[in-house]
Amino acid sequence: MTDKNTGHEGRQFSDDELQDLVASTDSGARAPDNRAVALLISGLALAWSLFQLWIAQPQLWFGAYLPVLNSSQTRPIHLTFALLLAFLAYPALKSSPRNRIPVTDWIFAVAAGGCAFYIFWFSRELALTARSGLPTQTQVIVAAVGMICLLEASRRALGPALTVVGSLFALYGYMGQGWLIPELIEHNGISFNSLMNALWLDTAGVFGIPLGVSTAFVFLFVLFGSLLDKAGAGNYFIKLAFAGLGHLRGGPAKAAVVGSAMTGLISGSSIANVVTTGTFTIPLMKRVGFTNEQAGSVEVASSVNGQIMPPVMGAAAFLMVEFIGISYIEVIKHAFIPAVISYIALVYIVHLEALKKGMPALGEAKSFPAMIGKFLLGFFIAGAAFTVLIYGVGALQAAAPNLAAPVMMVLLAAVYLLLVAISARRPDLEVDDPNAEEIKLPTVGEVYATGLHYILPIVVLVWFLMVERQSPAKSAFYATSLMLLIILTQRPLKAMFRGQMGQLFAEFKGGIDDLIAGLIAGARNMIGIGVATAAAGIIVAIVTKTPIGTELAGLVELLSMGNLLLMLIFVGIFSLILGMGLPTTANYIVVSSLMASVVVSLGAQEGLIIPLIAAHLFVFYFGIMADVTPPVGLASFAAAAVSGGDPIKTGFTAFFYSLRTVALPFLFIFNPTLILYGVDLGTWTGLLQAVIVFITATFAMLLFAAATQGYFFAKSRIYESAALLLVAFTLFVPNVWLDMVQSPFRSIEPAQFETAVAEASDGDTLRLLIEGPDFNSGESTSTTLVMQIEGEGDAAARIGASGLMLIPEGDVMRLDEPMFGTDIAETLGEFDFYADTPVRLASVQAPQARMPQEIFYIPALLLLFGVIMLQRRRQTQPAF
Repeated sequence: MTDKNTGHEGRQFSDDELQDLVASTDSGARAPDNRAVALLISGLALAWSLFQLWIAQPQLWFGAYLPVLNSSQTRPIHLTFALLLAFLAYPALKSSPRNRIPVTDWIFAVAAGGCAFYIFWFSRELALTARSGLPTQTQVIVAAVGMICLLEASRRALGPALTVVGSLFALYGYMGQGWLIPELIEHNGISFNSLMNALWLDTAGVFGIPLGVSTAFVFLFVLFGSLLDKAGAGNYFIKLAFAGLGHLRGGPAKAAVVGSAMTGLISGSSIANVVTTGTFTIPLMKRVGFTNEQAGSVEVASSVNGQIMPPVMGAAAFLMVEFIGISYIEVIKHAFIPAVISYIALVYIVHLEALKKGMPALGEAKSFPAMIGKFLLGFFIAGAAFTVLIYGVGALQAAAPNLAAPVMMVLLAAVYLLLVAISARRPDLEVDDPNAEEIKLPTVGEVYATGLHYILPIVVLVWFLMVERQSPAKSAFYATSLMLLIILTQRPLKAMFRGQMGQLFAEFKGGIDDLIAGLIAGARNMIGIGVATAAAGIIVAIVTKTPIGTELAGLVELLSMGNLLLMLIFVGIFSLILGMGLPTTANYIVVSSLMASVVVSLGAQEGLIIPLIAAHLFVFYFGIMADVTPPVGLASFAAAAVSGGDPIKTGFTAFFYSLRTVALPFLFIFNPTLILYGVDLGTWTGLLQAVIVFITATFAMLLFAAATQGYFFAKSRIYESAALLLVAFTLFVPNVWLDMVQSPFRSIEPAQFETAVAEASDGDTLRLLIEGPDFNSGESTSTTLVMQIEGEGDAAARIGASGLMLIPEGDVMRLDEPMFGTDIAETLGEFDFYADTPVRLASVQAPQARMPQEIFYIPALLLLFGVIMLQRRRQTQPAF
């Protein structure tokens, strides 16, 4: 078809083709004609889901009858299912048959599954041989076959990107040197037997942390999302978004953003988000005046942003827990504000697009400020209700601890029955046709009551995660268990409440069918993630066993010429390139393994202490942008298939809409308060600080969006956009301006270090600049570390507790190798303490009192007021 807005030739896919696109990417496109084979694939998927539920349940009641499996046993079984289904569900090539499974695929499936299951079946023998450094020839052969099969499964399920990257890393680990390997990262090479042992037979390669996270956490969350969608929650969320926002100017685009945010909460796939919500939202966006490319770009920007949205974050949240060593709650805390303000800004961007083009509303126009007011009112009511619930349960647990759990279960069941009864009074929500001649948008009153019971499993998930502080696995298990109950019972209960007793058996059978379909869909959606986490384990293993992880920092430093901002830009570009063509989980593993430590170490060399979580979020944000950015941009291609627009132009437009997602990582690197780093949410002061940070960051992000869109109250002139950018920058990172006016630290002579430590109060910090020879190159290097003063002891006790070993020599303060096992020993591991040139304490800095950084808000707001006055004179329509 021809795009009437742009003139580009584009092909709009049919519904069947779009579903095939999602299947090809997420769950496998093969649909065998042979009923027995089709049942085998479905049976394996069902068995996988049941196995994962079995190992996840927290009460080990079966321990007296069946063996309890540990993580080194569950991971191989998890990968066995993933590999079997990968070869049975994904054709080898586009030209390969989809209605039958060729003999070669049966051979691959058996070989791959057998090699993975071998690790489980012979786990005891492996502990005595391979994992002790003595692999047998048989074990090496099994490992080699397993590696080939894994890389081929990765190519089928995920495309060639991860297979190529994994193969190159394995070759680099084996060869070590060669004309294609830069001298900076050369090593002696790893023998073939040792390489196969490290990658397949050991517990730190393919069967390492990434696959462990997939086994323990990710599967349950993907299954939870699949069951929630199968129950009808996906359509409910989309309808609710359109009911609340569809009546506004440019409403379909705003609804697409909010609908994708809600589906992003439960989905791990940006492509599935694009197709699921886009088939309805994109045609409606085109109706109100968005071009094909703009409509597709809005959907891409909002769907990809679903990957940064807690609690799942495309499964990256659970990997961050393992890689960084902080709690899951901390990850959610740090990721929450950037994700939410990014979505708020995207709603504002599409609002500005609607204003620029004078787009009409679908149906009777509603007030945007009134809608915001209603949303805030609902948010505060829900927050107040949740707070009352927390205190009520706390009082119940204090008064009757043994009765608390049974009472809560009875109350939950009663609330569920009440909400289903309310839902039964209204007809079930049907999937609307966006191409119908007349579109009648529902109202919130018509929609919200039809699916309130879908909120209960999400509340249970949040309750166990945030209030009970249970592990993600246990929390997901309880939420999934409730979801199993809902999907089984909602249909017969509705029939009963509607007085349709004759349909009770048919509805109960329908619930069982929905349950089985949800379990199968959840497992099939996990094939790619299971294979991806296993294949990404190759990169993790090679990074730990070769110098590439440490020397990559030197390469980036060389390219950036020591400039910190340039270094961050290079790391962002590297993360973008490494993430091309990879699913969220795999690209996070790859980019964080290679780039996160680079950000921290080079920042420390430049005197900027970057929290590790900020570095991981930085590379994660840029990694997921690969789904947007041409030439790969898988989500952009999927959106173009829905809209009929040009894929490349869709990708560039989506990248432009996503500039806020590109800017955010730089901002929280320089101002970690944006990710609530150092903010204690357990105190009222900390909560107030978090609210202020959220409001300020939201306001700043809206101004950034207005500046990049070239429209605020009216079309902006270049100097007005520049002024808005300056105001947004000041609101985001006022500390940058304050550092230019007042130094945050006072300098102390190294010889006076012990005196400074003795005079410091408990909880104070000192910044230490360490200089000395690099362990690998012998060249002089430096780093900055933060020493936390703890306790009320004397200087010697405090310094000893930190792990530092000081040797005063006149005015020079030499450092000996730090105490083994301390944090400082790990930080200073790059220094050579036995070289002729000593490692020394170059300078000491202590924080000093300064004026509040918020003082710079005053000139920023005055500048903003000036821009508003200039634009109000040219304003031709309401700003909201």
